[in-house]
Amino acid sequence: MPGRLAALFSVLAGRTGNPRYFNDQAFHFQTLRALNNIRADGADTSEVLDTIGHIREGDVQSWYLAWTATADRVLDRAGRIRDARSHGQALLRAHNYLRTAEFFLAPADAKRPASFRRGVEAFDAGLDALGVDRERMSVPYGPNHLNAIHYPGPLGAEGKPLLVLCGGFDSTLEELYFELVPAAHQRGFSVLTFEGPGQGAVLREQGLVFTPEWERPTTAVLDAHFALHPSRSSTVLIGMSMGGYLAPRAAAFDDRIDGVVAFDVLFDFGAVARQGVPPLAFWLHARRAHAVLDALIAWKAWLSPGFAWSVANSQWVLGAASPIKAIELLSSYTLAPVVARITADVLILAGAEDHFIPPGQSGEFARALTAARSVRSIVYDRASGGAEHCQMGAQTLWHADFFDWIEDSERSRSIGTPARSVNQ
Repeated sequence: MPGRLAALFSVLAGRTGNPRYFNDQAFHFQTLRALNNIRADGADTSEVLDTIGHIREGDVQSWYLAWTATADRVLDRAGRIRDARSHGQALLRAHNYLRTAEFFLAPADAKRPASFRRGVEAFDAGLDALGVDRERMSVPYGPNHLNAIHYPGPLGAEGKPLLVLCGGFDSTLEELYFELVPAAHQRGFSVLTFEGPGQGAVLREQGLVFTPEWERPTTAVLDAHFALHPSRSSTVLIGMSMGGYLAPRAAAFDDRIDGVVAFDVLFDFGAVARQGVPPLAFWLHARRAHAVLDALIAWKAWLSPGFAWSVANSQWVLGAASPIKAIELLSSYTLAPVVARITADVLILAGAEDHFIPPGQSGEFARALTAARSVRSIVYDRASGGAEHCQMGAQTLWHADFFDWIEDSERSRSIGTPARSVNQ
């Protein structure tokens, strides 16, 4: 069923309390993710709505073709636009649509590399047209390298905290720009974004998979940045999505991080992975009934494109040979062993209806932060607009709380008293 018809069906069926673009949660959320970039010139509402009107519910190839067609139209139009700002905005929208197009494709799908490269090219060309100052960095990481982009803020930014943003389970370096950079620049901050193992081009071009020891890539990026830009200002590390584990993990080992944000919370990824797996799967795995287990997984994947994507993406980004092995690897992604080492100011954000992470993990995380200088925990309900994972579709909401928290933390550090702990 095309996306807009599915949304209409939901309304006619009486499900008006939580409007959806698709019945399938994964398709719905990724549509919301595309729309989320509107405020930063990364999408237009009508373009997104027209695109999903051409997508068949649950059809991954239909998803790819519709988003690619929209990106192609926007790129063609961009080539005829003389106004530099409008030209740049069109290129940024095309980038977002190309990123969205490849999202559900199988990791080995031959269309993915070209779609990814075209998206990166559109992104860089768009920022060039808009005159956005930035510095791409190739950060040594053993025999490989990580990727980072420094977006220097306006005059006076050097006296404010450096905001460092990393993504999560399916992030790309370029999409991090839309999430924070324009909003930060408007408020006078510089931003450093980076992608580590398991993410973006680092995964696609070098084959580096995730590590639970996220302090290693974070330290490498901060070392490289501060070697070029020495600073006495404080540093705030923000982790988006799975970054809700990654950023706090890094903060437990690097005392240069004065503030850390779990956006959203992810205290224990292993618990999240295990909750969606029936005990029968582990029973079959233990008895080496792999053919039966594979058949069950294939059947569920056929019924749910979201499940199919989560299985394939987990194996890809973790380097796991099987879905069960991926779950075993994710058991290492828990903050429990290191949380007591975190001494920074901590901001925990959560959505009350997060379909990935149970919001109860925010309380579990907050209670375990026994050495943190301060802890502020916020759970957004549906009425606030921020109930989705990473407050998708409600950037102004979490930005308001985030920048207020930075001001409070900086003020309290300057006078030598802890910022008060707040739970909302």
